[in-house]
Amino acid sequence: MQFLLIFNEKFNRDNNNNNAAFFLSFYLFLSNLFLLINGEYDIGVGIADVTGPITDINFMGYGKFEQVGKGLHLRQWARSYIIDDGNQILVFVNVDVGMIGDGLRLQVLKSLKEIYGDAYNSQNVIISGTHTHSAPGGFLMHFLFDLPCKGFSRETFDALVDGIVKSISMAHLNKKKGNIFISKGHLYDTNMNRSPTAYLENPEWERALYQNDTDTEMIQLKFISNDNVPMGVINWFPVHPTSMNNTNTLVSSDNVGYASIKFEKMMNPNHLLGNGPFVASFASTNLGDVSPNIRGPKCQKTGSPCNIMRSTCEEDVCIASGPGKDMFESTAIIADRLFQKARELWGGSSEKVSGPVKIIHQYVDMPKAEAEIKNAEGKTVKVKGCPPAMGYSFAAGTVDGPGAFSFKQGTLSTNPTWNIVRNILASPTENDILCQAPKPILLATGRMKYPFDWQPSIVSTQLALIGNVALIAVPGEFTTMSGRRMKKQITKRMMENGLVNPWPIIAGLSNTYSDYITTFEEYQVQRYEGASTIFGPHTLTLYLNQYDKLLNALFQNKRMDSGPEPQDLLSQKFSFITPVVYDFPKIGYTFGAVLEQPVNVSGPGTTVRAKFLAGNPRNNLMHGKTYCTIERLNSENKWMVVATDADWETKIKWSPINHFTPGNSITVEWTVPDDVTPGIYRIRHFGHSKHFLGRIFPYSGTSDKFQVTNLHHPSPPLPFPPHTHTHIIIIIILIAVRKT
Repeated sequence: MQFLLIFNEKFNRDNNNNNAAFFLSFYLFLSNLFLLINGEYDIGVGIADVTGPITDINFMGYGKFEQVGKGLHLRQWARSYIIDDGNQILVFVNVDVGMIGDGLRLQVLKSLKEIYGDAYNSQNVIISGTHTHSAPGGFLMHFLFDLPCKGFSRETFDALVDGIVKSISMAHLNKKKGNIFISKGHLYDTNMNRSPTAYLENPEWERALYQNDTDTEMIQLKFISNDNVPMGVINWFPVHPTSMNNTNTLVSSDNVGYASIKFEKMMNPNHLLGNGPFVASFASTNLGDVSPNIRGPKCQKTGSPCNIMRSTCEEDVCIASGPGKDMFESTAIIADRLFQKARELWGGSSEKVSGPVKIIHQYVDMPKAEAEIKNAEGKTVKVKGCPPAMGYSFAAGTVDGPGAFSFKQGTLSTNPTWNIVRNILASPTENDILCQAPKPILLATGRMKYPFDWQPSIVSTQLALIGNVALIAVPGEFTTMSGRRMKKQITKRMMENGLVNPWPIIAGLSNTYSDYITTFEEYQVQRYEGASTIFGPHTLTLYLNQYDKLLNALFQNKRMDSGPEPQDLLSQKFSFITPVVYDFPKIGYTFGAVLEQPVNVSGPGTTVRAKFLAGNPRNNLMHGKTYCTIERLNSENKWMVVATDADWETKIKWSPINHFTPGNSITVEWTVPDDVTPGIYRIRHFGHSKHFLGRIFPYSGTSDKFQVTNLHHPSPPLPFPPHTHTHIIIIIILIAVRKT
């Protein structure tokens, strides 16, 4: 039926032209129809570096002002996938970043328009963030989001825009005929619900439909060319990339990023990371209340269970961790479990995807959005969104990263002192308070316009169909049950329109970041996720209504208006980030000089270190390059690169030389892998230094040679770092004082 609708559209349009043009169009239509019936598409994949500045910039995610970048563990990547059925083109980009902001997406679309005209636009480009909490921030532009990062970071923003555009361009150039396959499987011992008491507020009959309080299903799309060459894969599994905790200062793509690396290394043997033809993604979905720290929350001093309702401890801090002995091991374990399940799905049975590509997008002003629901008496009533606001429990943080002061999750009342601070910034109206109830408003962000909007009111909503696969691009973090309700509704509508065996997929943190989306019931207890559901208790209902409209429009081949455009904040940005003034060389040394040499002999499990006199890594982000190489002398007496700064086994650590000597250093660490080839090795560092007159110069340094054997000498384990957290509230107080 869908094919007939497409033909009818083309016939009515083309019948007014001359016969030759019509028959040419009809021929092309039949060709495309044949391809769709056979499930064949033009598909392309691409990958590009989006790593931001690895020093001096605060990370985005935990909202902790002390969490400033001091090096690099895993690079950030943008991974793009293009699906073209001959009539419609869909672009899906998965980015190793905390989330996607409107301004970032708008700039990407502007850049694409300069290259490709209208081929890639707001209707057909979905950009989704993995939600890593260990990457540089300052790119979202709404005041509340950039505040913990000391404002807008042009370096971070440009790195993301340029890399995303480059990855899409690579996918465009790499397009070839191929097929898409879909499969799913359950993965256990990889996630847990961090707000189980809120989940229990959902109706008992609804909870009985599911075995767990998190989704355990991984969904996989795999891309295979017509000549049977694997091209790429996307895996969706709900888990927060918060294995790396809020004490980490090394840029990292966290558990999902490392899972992508492991899959790409398997599929791209003999290629350095980022250079292979196969592209693997682990993308975000309904992860809002889902943690990877599966040992659960414990009081850190005593090891006893936390208060389950408030996630607090008596004179102690409540933190979830695990499954490893430290955050690096936990990241590796969760990543490996994700990778192993994805590899199993890749080699198992799958369903071929066939049918047309359809995409629709609309901006929505959420405080003005309305929907109808049945109330407790069975009467139909109208509900609407609220101006954005954050509740008291937002400041409490989560068990993945606790907050500050005496804030607790589950807070349903206000505090007079904090209300004074709030009201200096912006007072919520009586309607705001009633609309957001039972949320006690800590920050009336919808009323806060100084120096500009603190949070978005207009959000991006987008839906794509690839045959019987629905990609639901949502502008925030849906909780487990919120995602289930959305998928259930989409499935029902797809079946009503004749699609057999629908595959609904929540693509989380796409296009706009508007915090969390809980169910109405979860919202009532005001844990962190409910307090961060900014548009009020009926937010999920409004989204269910909106995506229902989008899906109906797709099935009826109707256009929808684009909706109100979000404000472009690029011209209103603020920043307290200081530039690199110049790099001070140590007296008697040149940049790249080795300050500490590696040990003479090492083996598997040993961490080898070399320390170099260094310029600030912000002088050059080294996209397509590397700050370090690990090299082995081969049988031809030539040095061969075996690892770069993109590999798990390497770490780059930036620090002052010492308290008494001016200048800075980079320490390159390499943990020798178990499968290492014995031989002679060396470590090299590449960087750029800034002269006091402003010019930037490249330099390099090379360590002494050292021997690697196949004898196992494990390094002593790193202690689990202490957990401290200073929340955004501190700066809010300062702003409030300044305004007085």
